[in-house]
Amino acid sequence: MRIADDWKDYKVIATGDGYKLEDWGKIKLLRPDPQVIWHAESDLFKRKDVDAYYEKHEGGGRWHYLKKIPDEWQISWKNLKFIVKPMGFKHTGIFPEQATNWNLMSEIIKDRKDVKVLNLFAYTGGASVALSKAGALVTHVDASKGMVERAKENAKLNNISNIRFIVDDCQKFVEREIRRGNTYDAIIMDPPSYGRGPSGEMWKLEDNLTDFVSLTKRVLSEKPLFVLINSYTTGLQPTVIANILKSVFGKTNVEADEIGLPTEEGLILPCGATGVKIWKN
Repeated sequence: MRIADDWKDYKVIATGDGYKLEDWGKIKLLRPDPQVIWHAESDLFKRKDVDAYYEKHEGGGRWHYLKKIPDEWQISWKNLKFIVKPMGFKHTGIFPEQATNWNLMSEIIKDRKDVKVLNLFAYTGGASVALSKAGALVTHVDASKGMVERAKENAKLNNISNIRFIVDDCQKFVEREIRRGNTYDAIIMDPPSYGRGPSGEMWKLEDNLTDFVSLTKRVLSEKPLFVLINSYTTGLQPTVIANILKSVFGKTNVEADEIGLPTEEGLILPCGATGVKIWKN
């Protein structure tokens, strides 16, 4: 397992009974997590240090604020800053476990000039900001206008002005790039389990992922660096991602693993799976 253990402003304090208690820059949020099927050492809802918790119910959920906290605030990772904001469906605007992928990708592109990176299903731009700061030319694509606006805010917070932001269905965007003849040296994707594009396009991971990955092969440059697929979908094993990458891009230099976060109680919180195909250029 690859563990994102280099945060200073973020940590997982405790887990159990379907919830995780996290410290987001001194503000403590209690959120549901489908992977946490073990029992907590003590009742997390009775802790005095919880600032807010998310109650999930069928069809959605809502935040409950036990103390007054800002609408949004900032946390830091290395030389980067990100906005944290409690949002719908328990989200905060950032997935801290992705720092292990930011490290990996930044290491691959370091000391290279004008690396063109396509970030698909790019959410609020954690990877876009990290790779832009590392020197890449990033095109950031997401179907949600609100998430792209938040990504722009994260870029501005880090004095980054050269990310190309696109609000679009990712498949339709890739198809247009193929017609235009545009190519990229690296591709990142973090597709959802289910989703809809801005025009109602349906996405289901198990049905669409392999064909979509095959499509992206057509926008790779002649000397690509990497393709990285990340998924939080419960039950999608790292080997599945590895097999997709091997079937589309070739069987050599493919790595896949779980990613996770350390907890103060001495456990590792699993946070999905990541696979990467690396070319030795």
